[in-house]
Amino acid sequence: MKADSFRKSILITGAGTGIGRDTAKALVERGHKVYATTHHDAEVASLRDALGGDAEVFRLEITDPQDRAKIAELDIDVLINNAGQGESGSLAEIDIDRVRRLFEVNLFSSLELTQIAIGTMIERGGGTIIFISSAVGRIPFPFLMPYGMTKFALSAAASGLRSEMRTLGKGIHVSVIEPGAFHTGFNQRLWSSRFEWMDNSSIFSASQIETMKSDSTRTLRWIEAKSTVSIVNKIVSASEAKTPRLRYVAPWYMAIVVRLLRILGA
Repeated sequence: MKADSFRKSILITGAGTGIGRDTAKALVERGHKVYATTHHDAEVASLRDALGGDAEVFRLEITDPQDRAKIAELDIDVLINNAGQGESGSLAEIDIDRVRRLFEVNLFSSLELTQIAIGTMIERGGGTIIFISSAVGRIPFPFLMPYGMTKFALSAAASGLRSEMRTLGKGIHVSVIEPGAFHTGFNQRLWSSRFEWMDNSSIFSASQIETMKSDSTRTLRWIEAKSTVSIVNKIVSASEAKTPRLRYVAPWYMAIVVRLLRILGA
């Protein structure tokens, strides 16, 4: 693939693994200036090796105000808010501090980072903000709602901010990417996180919990896409477009599933 006629400066958070790492690599290969960040110091060296010398790799823990402030010194054309964490379990019994922490990472810190980027983009004459949400940010999924609620909020925030930036008239575009399930290891950690605290004190019986475990394994085996290429292509398209769309979804069949479930009232 060949990049557009101009080289963009793109910062992506959560690039240490999975979709973030694959996206950073694709953007480097297309000739862009990539700031690939990760919240783990231990991942910096391996990420730098994977991306090569054309990428600038550093730690950016988005919940840390000092780390967030780093981007104010960079000339960024595109900010890809990809960093996030997962948490699952029933809303009827999950420790609310777990949910509160999840909103802090997935929504509030990304928004604070975005505000810094918008300030620099206004000075530069425009730019693009991209939020990585999820298909479960469009349809309620039982036992994934701690994570799903943060993504519902993120998708809504992207839509509202897009309209606000249009009113501002400074050439700043906002898009949201809504991936389905991809086999990166994230879904396994997300779906199993509830079993770290669901025990004999749970309102759900031991047999119900065992059924959840087997159902999770079977469901993920059925729905996960084995390659991240389709979602990486969507993120790259949004990053390079002069006027990106509001919403990008991959794999293609996930967009159909989401629409059908919404029509059916899911």
